[in-house]
Amino acid sequence: MARNEHRPVIKLRSTAGTGFTYVTRKNRRNDPDRLALRKFDPVAGRHVDFQEER
Repeated sequence: MARNEHRPVIKLRSTAGTGFTYVTRKNRRNDPDRLALRKFDPVAGRHVDFQEER
């Protein structure tokens, strides 16, 4: 089984419009839809939603 088959690397881009991104992995079986997490954006200086970008 290939390493990236079920847990691909994804980018999470800030919805605050700062252009800041996080890089993480996700399990495609558990989260087939686009991932959305609330994380800290150091450019904006606050917690904002980060959306998965493909």
